[in-house]
Amino acid sequence: MLNALEVVTTVVVGVMVGVEFSVAFVINPILNALPEDSGQLGHAHGGRMLGAVMPVWYLTSLALVAVWAVAGRHHGGTGLVVTAAGLLILSVIMSILLLVPINNRSKTWTPDNRPADWKEQMGRWDRFHYVRVAVIVAAFALLVAALV
Repeated sequence: MLNALEVVTTVVVGVMVGVEFSVAFVINPILNALPEDSGQLGHAHGGRMLGAVMPVWYLTSLALVAVWAVAGRHHGGTGLVVTAAGLLILSVIMSILLLVPINNRSKTWTPDNRPADWKEQMGRWDRFHYVRVAVIVAAFALLVAALV
């Protein structure tokens, strides 16, 4: 049973990391290269779509890692799993304090109502997101290391 939990948790966290990595290094560069207002509209739509899904995914990932840490506390790799949980907690805190406020604003923007500094705000979101991606990649790597 523990083996199944470890695999499911690693897959769930790994897919989440893949989505966030894709946003940072594939989707956003594509949107930023679109002409005129298309990129900003794409960012707003992505903010609405992923803003609804990612909180559940982050919290589910954290819950699965916590269950793994408790259920596997007498097995090897528990320290790695607990550290991964700490990194996921950090990513949730970063999200709530740094990224969500910008996302909540940007998902309502249109070419008619966006603020003058909208590009700077999106750049700030991108920088925070790069750090968050590094944190969750590290958490994922620790979970993989705990498996072996």
